[in-house]
Amino acid sequence: MTDDERADHRHTDPPDHDHDVDHDHGSRGHGSSVWSRFTHAVSEVMGGHSHDSADQVDDVLEADADGRRALLISLVGLALTALVQGLVVIASGSVALFGDTLHNLADALTAVPLLIAFRLARRRPTKRYTYGYGRAEDLAGLFVIAMITLSSVLAGYEAIDRLVHPRAVSYLWAVAGAAVVGFLGNEIVARYRITVGRRIGSAALIADGLHARTDGFTSLAVLVGAAGIAMGWRQADPIIGLLITIAILGVLRSAVRQVGARLMDAVDPVLVDQAIAAVTGVTGIGSVRELRIRWIGHTLRAEVDATVDPTLTVVEAHDLAHHAERHLLKEVRRLAAATVHTSPKGAHPS
Repeated sequence: MTDDERADHRHTDPPDHDHDVDHDHGSRGHGSSVWSRFTHAVSEVMGGHSHDSADQVDDVLEADADGRRALLISLVGLALTALVQGLVVIASGSVALFGDTLHNLADALTAVPLLIAFRLARRRPTKRYTYGYGRAEDLAGLFVIAMITLSSVLAGYEAIDRLVHPRAVSYLWAVAGAAVVGFLGNEIVARYRITVGRRIGSAALIADGLHARTDGFTSLAVLVGAAGIAMGWRQADPIIGLLITIAILGVLRSAVRQVGARLMDAVDPVLVDQAIAAVTGVTGIGSVRELRIRWIGHTLRAEVDATVDPTLTVVEAHDLAHHAERHLLKEVRRLAAATVHTSPKGAHPS
């Protein structure tokens, strides 16, 4: 038997339940904001994180449930916000508030394709889609980007139209109140979506939260415009609207980078370092020749080629690869599956 026959082994089995572990402390790639650190600390104090060795699969299923819950709650919240604003639009005739209402409705509707994507991601892999349907969530992120783009175009158009064709607005106090409602509703939804999206590793949900934040900025523009009109400055609303359009374009750029990176299989380099440390920390593993990690929806998959002693038998190499895989799943958060390949040391000259 040659060295390659004795030691070269590929391990592809999915993690067994008896080997599944919770590895909440293993990732530093998500939840790095002050808000995320705060919610994580509170959850730790309240006992929100389980360290039971059988919780990894449950953790992934919980991530799906959290994502759907975030979308449903924000959908209802934004729909109610738009309803309140719509009633004021009818009474006041405010075109700016009408645009803000449309923004909120558009943001609420972005939850629909994301809910569909989450549902598709639960389907089992097929011969055509061997990795499953997790990437549907990333495609939904493109729809969210389209909605942000539409919002920026609409906001810019309305601002320019107001400059060219000034309109009288009645019930300014009601318009101002509706603007405040719009801002608070959108900001609450944005924080909730972004927080949950970072926790479960969903780029699409984060992008959706950023979109909700753009609508909150638009609501502020309506408020400032109403104040300007009350003071006799009729051009206040369209001028502020143009500035808000620029802010929306900035959020659009951020969302494009976030979703684009996910579509290009980008990961936080910290995750790569953690994975390498996890594999090389197994006794018997010499080094890691190659390591690739990619997101499939909001879970990770890893492929590793590690070197071992060329004198090992096939069974010994198999056990070592299995051990390395379990250790990798333990140390890297959101890692749902891994393929560990062992090669005899020196078999692949650098």
